[in-house]
Amino acid sequence: MKIGLNGSVMEASEAVISVYDHGFLYGMGLFETFRTYEGKPYLLDRHMNRLQSGCEQLGIRYQADAGKVSNWVRELLEANGLTDGYVRMTVSAGEAELGLPTGDYEQPNMFMLVKALPPVNDAVHMRGRELRLMQTRRNTPEGDIRFKSLHYMNNIIAKRELLAGDASLGAEGLMLSHEGWLAEGIVSNLFFVKDNVVYTPDLTVGILPGITRARVLELAGTAGFKWEEGLYSWEQLQSADEVWLTNSIQELVPVTKISDASGWSAEIGDGEAGVVTRELLSLYRQSTRAV
Repeated sequence: MKIGLNGSVMEASEAVISVYDHGFLYGMGLFETFRTYEGKPYLLDRHMNRLQSGCEQLGIRYQADAGKVSNWVRELLEANGLTDGYVRMTVSAGEAELGLPTGDYEQPNMFMLVKALPPVNDAVHMRGRELRLMQTRRNTPEGDIRFKSLHYMNNIIAKRELLAGDASLGAEGLMLSHEGWLAEGIVSNLFFVKDNVVYTPDLTVGILPGITRARVLELAGTAGFKWEEGLYSWEQLQSADEVWLTNSIQELVPVTKISDASGWSAEIGDGEAGVVTRELLSLYRQSTRAV
């Protein structure tokens, strides 16, 4: 497997980062996950803007360059024999003395990993997934807005809870905020529809400002759907007409069953992706082809 490190491509076994890197010692680093369509990263400028903004707030001297990143992605895909792929790009703070920093991080490390995209069977995809309510609550964000940061412990604890339960294969876990509001999935943002209005939790709940989440809201507005961001309860989700999840790799994922750890479950809609979900997924895929 070939990986990218600081702009180069090399064997994974050759890549070395110091144990004094503050990404390792203190979780000081950020990452972006995105995918390519016909070899081109989708919405890369937005991913780089989010990464740049986060680095500035953390004092990591990283200058995002979408053109260079796009070329790096292409080179790494070719080195791994892939036409398209799942891409994770990480910026860690870089090497520094033991102890909390007293200034900015001047020499961050950048590394990139790629792998094949998961196969998608549209007929199976449209039958939707189960969304299981977790007892693990979403922790509060690092600052005013949640970073896509290296310390993913909260997500991993929720994932372990999901795997320890009896949820169906491929199910996603749903976390609430500590106040009890709908927050987000372990690796996804949440949407639901009621009476033809699209709802999604507000960023003030402490969720990640997802790139795909924002794109879907734009498409919903363009398509003429009314949409709202706000504070919503588990009970409101139970009465939804449609539910779906978003992330940059899986696009829009229909949810046709919701459940909790007590054994309670309910079907959403008629067991298939709803009309609004299908329309927005179609529009999203059209937008990727336009790139």
